Amino acid sequence: MKKISVIFGTRPEAIKMAPVILALKNRTDVICRVCVTAQHRQMLDQVLEIFGIVPDVDLDLMCPNQSLGGLTSRAIDALDRYLADDKPDIVLVQGDTTTVLCAALAAFYHKIPVGHVEAGLRTGNMLSPWPEEANRVLTTRLAKWHFAPTETNRQALLKEGVSSSDIYVTGNTVIDALFLALQKVKASPPRIMGLPGESLAFLEKKRMVLITGHRRENFGEGFESICQAVAELACKFPDVHFVYPVHLNPNVREPVQRILGQRTRTNIHLIEPQPYLPFVALMKHAHLILTDSGGVQEEAPSLGKPVLVMRDTTERLEAVKTGAVHLVGSGRAQICTKVHQFLISEENVWRLGEIKNPYGDGHAAHRIAEIIAGTSGTKSFDTPCQVESRRCS
Repeated sequence: MKKISVIFGTRPEAIKMAPVILALKNRTDVICRVCVTAQHRQMLDQVLEIFGIVPDVDLDLMCPNQSLGGLTSRAIDALDRYLADDKPDIVLVQGDTTTVLCAALAAFYHKIPVGHVEAGLRTGNMLSPWPEEANRVLTTRLAKWHFAPTETNRQALLKEGVSSSDIYVTGNTVIDALFLALQKVKASPPRIMGLPGESLAFLEKKRMVLITGHRRENFGEGFESICQAVAELACKFPDVHFVYPVHLNPNVREPVQRILGQRTRTNIHLIEPQPYLPFVALMKHAHLILTDSGGVQEEAPSLGKPVLVMRDTTERLEAVKTGAVHLVGSGRAQICTKVHQFLISEENVWRLGEIKNPYGDGHAAHRIAEIIAGTSGTKSFDTPCQVESRRCS
């Protein structure tokens, strides 16, 4: 019986790997072991609790103000020892974090084959997103199985010389997780800590812009501009509420608190990072989403929500073509102009309800589990969008 080790360390990885873990644990022909690096401690634990996943091994690597080099060295050393002890037949990783690269490299040193979930995302720019683009490119060279969310991702892998027989178009597991979360939110509306009444009730019949941001390439001038844009928009649209769960990274929190935290405007709400279910509830209620997050770009089309991406490039190109996602960069003027267009034109928003999400149908995890278990290699998720790399102007 195959022993499969699923390794991850951050909240986005946990969200996208949870459906895969649940699918593997439902099978009787494989043993699924879960190892977390805890690259992000608090936000990771929240997701594990939601999906009822208890790690078999917790490496607990997070340190205050950790550097990429320090985290990388600790992760490779800890994962090397874990793999030597656990001896899995297969290692599964997801995405493009430091944990992903370190797990793939440690597995390679032990000659353990690697399956890469969400393979083939590319911007073509090694500095954007940084360091994620390098992590995903290097992981591709180390992986045996490449689980591409879309046909566009498959084509990117083929251009880099990956054999077509090693690529499976599965859809993105984040849609599986979203569907599970929506069921939980509907059954029991979660508390939204930091909002009046700890709920969305005060926003009934009011429009809300949801904001998230954490990308390293936006540290410094980028986040200064983003915060200035939010402040300007809040003044221009006093009837619109701007809800911003502020990332824990000090490089994010400092400019946000300095520029937005002291303002007296009652329509700006700076709250702590939300657990997954409250965040899904916020997305579902939002009129418009401003983000630099990859996962939000994938989830929002299933909710019929327009997304303005505060980056110059995106590796998630399919939704750009549908019109569900727009690249606006991190400049104040660009953000203000585009948000203004969406807030004054209802047509820009409501037509998105008919857009089919190009990233998944909710069955990606089942496909991946079947392939890894060796019972299927033919099923694929059919995605209609094949587009070239695009930059915002």
